[in-house]
Amino acid sequence: RLDPDADTQQLARIERHLERRYLDQKKIAGALTLVARRGKVALLSPVGMMDRERGKPMREDTIFRIYSMTKPITSVALMTLYEHGHFQLDDAVHKYIPSFGDLRVYEGGNHPLFATRPAERPMTIRDLLTHTSGLTYGFMERTNVDRAYRKLGIGDRGVTLAETIEKLARLPLEFSPGTRWNYSVSTDVIGHLIERISGKPLDAFLRDEIFARLGMRDTGFHVPADRLARLATNYTRMPDKSVRIEDDPAASAYAAEPAYLSGGGGLVSTASDYLRFCQM
Repeated sequence: RLDPDADTQQLARIERHLERRYLDQKKIAGALTLVARRGKVALLSPVGMMDRERGKPMREDTIFRIYSMTKPITSVALMTLYEHGHFQLDDAVHKYIPSFGDLRVYEGGNHPLFATRPAERPMTIRDLLTHTSGLTYGFMERTNVDRAYRKLGIGDRGVTLAETIEKLARLPLEFSPGTRWNYSVSTDVIGHLIERISGKPLDAFLRDEIFARLGMRDTGFHVPADRLARLATNYTRMPDKSVRIEDDPAASAYAAEPAYLSGGGGLVSTASDYLRFCQM
């Protein structure tokens, strides 16, 4: 139900802006905007197409791949375990993941022949939460370490989270924990910490402790068959400014349960589900 006190004329400028600057110029296929204030929805505006090739308009209940908007959910899930006294923020990660007990820092070379030095101190849970862990992402394409991530398939949906964590533990860090900031797979490691501390798979823990409690019915690591018609096509804008299909719902990997439960970027959700999380 929309907020009756919302300034609908001012909010309508958002929709006009998206149509004029993005849809008409074919920069994107479609968009869904949700604005809420003081617990009430002021604007819920689907524009354009959720699937351009099949002529399917954007819907209020369209399911999206939320990628790194997964990170706040996973981090909150970990902090529920903190609230129950299961760990301290400055605990060493290797207390729960023993393979992280002998972390090394990159000095030179390429995988598998790295020159390394010992980390100045252990990686802590706080480092994971603040991206000061020394880990990185393969898609950065900036260093020989992230090149090794790509080579080893760090983040591949077909490899389990536990197997991925063990691969990470054998690779050098970009820097000693706590000395720098770097956007990274830290939140994926948090997902595995949740599994180690709670004794539950990450998908089950998120379902039981967050999604079910908040009524986030369309949020998870894959889209069930009876909801696949609501999954948006994922498009990529190319250097020549054309828009191409990145992931077609008809052949999407998100139609099946993944082996890799990515706490850093693996969830799908809807605008209304994510609003419930944000308001919580």
